[in-house]
Amino acid sequence: MPRANKQIRARQVRLVDQDGNQVGVISFQEALDAASKVNLDLVEVSPNADPPVCRLMDLGKYMYNKSKKERQARKAQVKTKVKEIRLRPKTAGHDRDFMVRDARKWLERGDKVKVRIRFRGRELSHPEVAKKQLDEIADLLSDVGAVEQRPAFEGRSMLMILGPAKSKA
Repeated sequence: MPRANKQIRARQVRLVDQDGNQVGVISFQEALDAASKVNLDLVEVSPNADPPVCRLMDLGKYMYNKSKKERQARKAQVKTKVKEIRLRPKTAGHDRDFMVRDARKWLERGDKVKVRIRFRGRELSHPEVAKKQLDEIADLLSDVGAVEQRPAFEGRSMLMILGPAKSKA
């Protein structure tokens, strides 16, 4: 919250009136008197300037409009979800196609997709099988998504993250 009226700690201020016109550099007391004459608040808008810039305005209205803009900005934010499909190195092609279909739907909707291939036992000694499978999935989804994180090991699983395609030509 900006400092206002008696909270301002400068001897001289650069005053801007309610219409946006520069009044000039005047003493703090003169600026405070000018604010009380027009029944407005003296608000410090640029405290780091030398001398600080103060403006005549209705502080309550200013704070209300500021919070309203922040609410609008939060409402406009896009919240991306991260969905996950889990496979094994021995997952059949038909089963994989069902999962790829779901991933396609999520990518078209704008969500990110995490593709995880989990290893059990001796499967861990053949990571090339999982790498090949992840590359195939990336190729199948290349029209709606792009690889954000290349396939990499994370514990006993190999992980790849796909994000929605940036532009739809």
